[in-house]
Amino acid sequence: MKDELIRYPSLRKTDVVEDYNGVKVPDPYRWMEEVESAEVKKWVEAQNEITYGFLRKGKEFDEISMRLRELWNFEKFGLFVKRGERYFFFRNDGLQNQSVLYVKEGLKGAGKVAIDPNTWSDDGTSALERIAVSKDGNLIAYGRGESGSDWQDVRILDIQTGKELPETLHWCRFSQIAWKNDGSGFYYNRYPEAGSVADEDRNNYSRVCFHKLNTSQDEDELVYEDRDNKELIFTPFLTEDGAYLILHVSHGTDRRNRIYYRREPDGRFVKLLDKMESKYLFIHNQGSVFFFLTDLDAPRGRIVVIDVAGSGDGRFKEIIPETEDTLQSGIVVNNRMVLKYMHHACNKLVLYDLEGGFLKEIALPTFGTVGTVTGKSYHKEMFFLFTSFHYPTSVFRFDFEEDELELIAEPDVEFNPDEYETKQVFYSSRDGTRIPMFITHRKGLNLDGRNPVILNGYGGFTVSRLPVFSISNLAWIEKGGIFALANIRGGNEYGEEWHKAGMLSRKQNVFDDFISAAEYLIENKYTREGKLAISGGSNGGLLVAASMLQRPGLFGAVVCGVPVIDMLRYHKWTIGKYWVPEYGDPDNPDHFKFLYAYSPLHNIMKGAEYPPVLITTADTDDRVWPAHSFKFTATLQEKSTCNNPVLLRVERKAGHGHGKPTAKLIEQAADIYSFLFKTLDVK
Repeated sequence: MKDELIRYPSLRKTDVVEDYNGVKVPDPYRWMEEVESAEVKKWVEAQNEITYGFLRKGKEFDEISMRLRELWNFEKFGLFVKRGERYFFFRNDGLQNQSVLYVKEGLKGAGKVAIDPNTWSDDGTSALERIAVSKDGNLIAYGRGESGSDWQDVRILDIQTGKELPETLHWCRFSQIAWKNDGSGFYYNRYPEAGSVADEDRNNYSRVCFHKLNTSQDEDELVYEDRDNKELIFTPFLTEDGAYLILHVSHGTDRRNRIYYRREPDGRFVKLLDKMESKYLFIHNQGSVFFFLTDLDAPRGRIVVIDVAGSGDGRFKEIIPETEDTLQSGIVVNNRMVLKYMHHACNKLVLYDLEGGFLKEIALPTFGTVGTVTGKSYHKEMFFLFTSFHYPTSVFRFDFEEDELELIAEPDVEFNPDEYETKQVFYSSRDGTRIPMFITHRKGLNLDGRNPVILNGYGGFTVSRLPVFSISNLAWIEKGGIFALANIRGGNEYGEEWHKAGMLSRKQNVFDDFISAAEYLIENKYTREGKLAISGGSNGGLLVAASMLQRPGLFGAVVCGVPVIDMLRYHKWTIGKYWVPEYGDPDNPDHFKFLYAYSPLHNIMKGAEYPPVLITTADTDDRVWPAHSFKFTATLQEKSTCNNPVLLRVERKAGHGHGKPTAKLIEQAADIYSFLFKTLDVK
């Protein structure tokens, strides 16, 4: 099927040329950045017609769709939170487009519906994005997102009456909600009202406000802003005792941050940590003693305390030192520190007392991933999600008084985990660095070099790719496929040094790590070049695009999702300017050199034989601008001289991926696997 001749629509090219410090860079498809123009929309429609015609011709798509619906149709559970005497949890009965928030008065029983986002829209594209429950469990502030947008409206529900309060809060993006202990209102971060600032500043001028219940947003109290530093982001947290308001001050995706605080209710803000030199995550306080997780002088993380009352010398005191494992997060429950570590890309949960004394490691069901841990310092129980490659996401409760771990909610999935196996291997990258990789497949696999493989990775922004259960991966493995996940540099699997080794001028390490993973799979007879597909989304889309361009003959197919592609203009769209600490500044002559060297849009060679490519994006993606995918597709189609398909799939009302309804998830997965089955000749 990959030799089927496809005729792409003709495109006009312009003579736009950008001068980067004497380097002339043509940009003939600059006009495609106007994604709402009639010309671009017409081109997108033509591309979708070609793509769906290819993907849905034959029996593959229908068969895959049917099987995915069968596999997807099982009860799923999400975040579990206790507030007051109430328990809140997410549940999906199988094929619901959006998971439903339930509440119950005790651990037993099914609970009742608190918020059902499936009632908000006919197509499931309205999503419940985040919740914040008041201390007594009587009120929920929640975000409602539309069509996958990062922008949300915040609304408030009274659990006791089942009625919503009259106000709606707008201009919220990645907003944190911090309830006052008395439930009178909450602090939250927001952006200026549309039209009150220039369009290019819509994602600037973050501010923290206090919202009093049953009042208009116009009446909100401005708590903090910094007009002189418009790109700083202020995220509010209240200490459990309600005595301090903490501001986490960040700049884009830079993991380094500052910490400001004030005494409640209206003290003066103190810039406790104001150097932007390291990561500081506030996790707890005992009076004026603040507990932080930091990577200051500890790339893999440690726990320190500082007395903000000034009774000491005003410096950090280390209570839990850095270890060989990477400290990922921390929380205090039952007056115990619950620390989540990563050990070779798998999680561990370890308990310490508040003086830093080791208590125990909680035994988990298998190697895998621990989700968000929830609980308060005064609770006797905590909850967390656990998952692995063939361990469906389940809810666990740890009882501190009984010292017992209890499984309280598990899905019933139509598969037998005993038929599958996962191994972790380590391979050498180009520079000799040892890289871990997970490989999952059916037991009894024949290593004859003929197996179809999907190799996935990310490699950036300290994102760690850990074992998770995936229905779409299960459908692939059922057909004899192999799923491989490479834990390449750029993530946080081995701490900040691992991240730094894959950012800025060292980004090429990420591509080398990924290419070396592919070579390992071939050398060890898992697959061969024509049967090896690579996939990745967002920064992972950049990863697979660059890897394909550098080693086109190594791969049999490429799935490139919502990718960052134009590394010379990425910072000009949406929130791209906040990625400069990770990627670099194209307007800086030194940064331009390494960005231009790997930028996928600028490294497509005329006449090169590239493998079949499926590029996916969405018309409402306001994180990674669709123009990345449009310009990449147009350039690939123009310069490729072989018959391998270059397909663009543009989803409607889907955004960057979060909040996507189940129906769209299944349809997209069916399209992707139809593409892979056809191009890799999977029967």
